[in-house]
Amino acid sequence: MWFIFAIITAIAWGAANLFYKKGSNVEEKYTHLKIVIMVGFVMGIHATAYMLIKDITFDPFDMVRYFPVSFMYILSMTIGYIGLRYIELSIAAPVQNSAGAVSAILLFIFFPREMSMIDIAGIIIVTIGVITLAVYEKQAETYALKRQNEMIDPKYQLSFLAITFPILYALIDGIGTFLDGVYLDELTLIPEDNALIAYEYTFFIVAVLAFIYVRFIKKEKYSLFKEKDRGTAAILETTGQFFYVFAIAGNAIIAAPLIAAHGIFSVILSRIFLKEVLSTRQYVMIGVVMFGIILLGLSEGLAE
Repeated sequence: MWFIFAIITAIAWGAANLFYKKGSNVEEKYTHLKIVIMVGFVMGIHATAYMLIKDITFDPFDMVRYFPVSFMYILSMTIGYIGLRYIELSIAAPVQNSAGAVSAILLFIFFPREMSMIDIAGIIIVTIGVITLAVYEKQAETYALKRQNEMIDPKYQLSFLAITFPILYALIDGIGTFLDGVYLDELTLIPEDNALIAYEYTFFIVAVLAFIYVRFIKKEKYSLFKEKDRGTAAILETTGQFFYVFAIAGNAIIAAPLIAAHGIFSVILSRIFLKEVLSTRQYVMIGVVMFGIILLGLSEGLAE
């Protein structure tokens, strides 16, 4: 089942990326914090409902125990939200999603295990695909701007500042996923349900602090009920998080790069809803990544 959970996670997070972009306003100084607020509040609501429906006894100390993982995820996501102000047209998503390769490598180094040739091929293909697509995305965007005879805005250039945010996201999120694999799969330090609730409540606390800062310290106008795009992104993010925990608990070293392919879904969705056109080579790379996903699914089927 971990494979199905990983696919659902990838699709949900891919769709969330679309709405994150729509909800990111380069003119708004605190856009990233407003996204954090919305995501945190939705996660807090979900954590409470999940705990009550499943009748889970939650120990608040689990938030402390799981904090290293929660901290890495929340930090990487916040950095990712900031980056959306500088890189558009789905460039950020594929770069960020190379985090799966970081976590897979770390897990393989610290917790070596036998992997079939299909597993290795699938991980390599998915990783190469998302990175290559990122390069193609940047090239396509630069070419489009030049054809319009416009001076290329610095925020569109592959500058140190522009590319730093998604790279930082990939590294920090990769470490977070590695720690998650240790907590949920390798050493089983905390049950999946408790990990999910601990993370979502931690995010909720961060959201409350961010809300106080934005609304009362910086005096920014903010209404949860008027945040349509950010609210949709938050719901999709939380949906993905729900299935993500169980995917990682099932097979962390392979699920991580598989889930990382959610950038591919965000690229496809952005083209559909923003009416943009993919080049032939972009379609080819998406096909390559999909092939890698199929290999990983095939590997699970053979293992079972």
